[in-house]
Amino acid sequence: MAYLRKKIKSRPKRKRGLKVLLYSLVIISILASGLVGTYLYFAKDLPKISSLKDYRPPIVTQVFSSNGQLIGEFFSERRIVVPLSQIPQTLMDAFIAAEDSRFYGHPGVDFLSVIRAAFKNIEAGAIVQGGSTITQQVTRSLLLTPEKSFKRKIKEAILAYRIDKSLTKDQILHIYLNQIYLGNGAYGVEAAAQTYFGKHVQELNLAECALLAGLPRAPNRYSPIRHPHRAKARQLYVLNRMIAEGYISVRDAEQAFQMPLDIKPKSQENMISAPYFIEYIRQYLEEKYGEDMVYKEGLKVYTTLDTTMQEAAQNAVTSGLLAIEERQKYGESRGYADMESPLQGALICIEAKTGHIKAMVGGRDFEISQFNRAIQSKRQPGSAFKPIIYAAALDKGYTPATVIIDAPIAYTGGEEEELWKPRNYDEEFRGPTLFRTALIQSRNVVTIKILRDIGIDYVVDYAKNMGINSHLNRDLSLALGTSEVSLLELTSAYAVFANQGIRCEPIFITMVLDRYGDILEVNRPQTKRVIGEDTAFIMTKLLEGVVREGTGWRIRALNRPAAGKTGTTNNLTDAWFIGYTPSLVTGVWVGFDEKRPLGEHETGSRAASPIWLDFMRNVLKDRSMEDFVLPEGVVFAKIDAKTGLLANSKSVETVLECFKEGTVPTAVSQVPSLGVDSGQFFKLDLE
Repeated sequence: MAYLRKKIKSRPKRKRGLKVLLYSLVIISILASGLVGTYLYFAKDLPKISSLKDYRPPIVTQVFSSNGQLIGEFFSERRIVVPLSQIPQTLMDAFIAAEDSRFYGHPGVDFLSVIRAAFKNIEAGAIVQGGSTITQQVTRSLLLTPEKSFKRKIKEAILAYRIDKSLTKDQILHIYLNQIYLGNGAYGVEAAAQTYFGKHVQELNLAECALLAGLPRAPNRYSPIRHPHRAKARQLYVLNRMIAEGYISVRDAEQAFQMPLDIKPKSQENMISAPYFIEYIRQYLEEKYGEDMVYKEGLKVYTTLDTTMQEAAQNAVTSGLLAIEERQKYGESRGYADMESPLQGALICIEAKTGHIKAMVGGRDFEISQFNRAIQSKRQPGSAFKPIIYAAALDKGYTPATVIIDAPIAYTGGEEEELWKPRNYDEEFRGPTLFRTALIQSRNVVTIKILRDIGIDYVVDYAKNMGINSHLNRDLSLALGTSEVSLLELTSAYAVFANQGIRCEPIFITMVLDRYGDILEVNRPQTKRVIGEDTAFIMTKLLEGVVREGTGWRIRALNRPAAGKTGTTNNLTDAWFIGYTPSLVTGVWVGFDEKRPLGEHETGSRAASPIWLDFMRNVLKDRSMEDFVLPEGVVFAKIDAKTGLLANSKSVETVLECFKEGTVPTAVSQVPSLGVDSGQFFKLDLE
């Protein structure tokens, strides 16, 4: 009975147990259904995580000089992706200790950290700790919007879990360390290392690693540039976390904390030494590849620029303009930045045999004016255009000894048109004048006569063949350089003389690589013979005469073979000097943007050639002496400087002149020279 009574009594207890179990299963089922429903509800529109396996964040396009120096960057986000193998273990430890100590143990979401953070925040009465893991931060950065909402947090947790199952921990850490924003425009640890410390990430020490690892929580608040004391306090927090996690010893932390912050802020403006050149590169890349490629796809752009030559160019232009201002007292002693339109200058240097642009200054100050006066501006070149006409004449049968009469002339195009009476710069006429003397002394009337004789259309075509692409007026004023051209065009045309008659298309970029190192573009010298070697050499000798005897006399101070020509426009509004050595061709322009006079006596000789000399003296100081190469088909003969005929024993002044073979004068001068120095009329600034 006892046993029976026992059995009878136990039956209700069993029923109650079954009921509890049943109710529990129902509740669990309801909760599970709710969780599943919640998961399905939030998961249905989640972005795909497959894109993370092919991580392609926006990265920096970098521009390099010819010697491999970084000279410019273009980006939407300043990020330089580096492999995990190049990131110090200390830096990885610092980020994990500070941001997600259980990174290697949780499945993408750390529920323990979430609970712990909630209690800490309740205790502090403010948000002092977050529960987001590194994986969640990657999710938020790449796949979700930054909005703060409960819905977004659930989506973030689901995606983090998926990412953790899809990628390895090292893959997640690689994305995180390259993706995270660390302030001052720097995305990722490599860009941050360069931005704050001026070094690569693999060169960071413990103190620097701890400082960077403290930034993700609030990059602006803990910025070592803006708030060094806050940054130092945050660094201490990271070091303590690293001690707690066993990554470093107390002694290591103390030594790191005692190290002073050696912050070297790096801005793009500080890095760029050639702003006009870089801007030209940017415009070219945008036009060819599009904005997304330029600002997001991390192109590697290798250019022709020589940074040493560029620095010399900028210094020469700056000091040359200051010298002119000092002479002319522009703005009554006000600084140029206070003037509405300051004096401007431009310089471009081309390597003769390759067409490589080695230096370019497009104006006085890029921050004030981005207009590139070396390329975009077109101005009248004045007498600097004359060598093209004289070269064309050599190919039409003229020789350096040809005599042209320098005498008054007048032209009219019709009865109603005003009579045009061209003048020489000095208002004088010299009578019978040698071809060589007319160029050296820049005789306007003689040049007009030569142009009329050989034909305007012929000269226009000749100029275009040499690289002048601007519109040229088809009238006799072309002889005076009235058609506007760019500094690049004219300098490139002179390069034909320096390069023995071969034209090289100007090259700014040698190669462009994509983010994977694949070649997108390679530019090699494109050459074409446009004039004969003999013509080019004779022109070089004539332009050496301009330096030796004429308006380019200041260039003699270079003390090495050099040729060139000055140019000055009416009312002294533009001053030019285009000159070259056997290897380098450099053009200089000086003027005001609104085309007002430079000031009394500010000709090409006085205003522009000193800038050329300053630049070339600096870039050539460590180079060996070069001479222009004498080609076949050119011969020399001693001629009478007055008559242009072969000199006789009584000739007072003679010139050893070069000729194309078969064009040497055959007659001997019958009259003694008058003993007039062919250069004495124009020793200084006359054009």
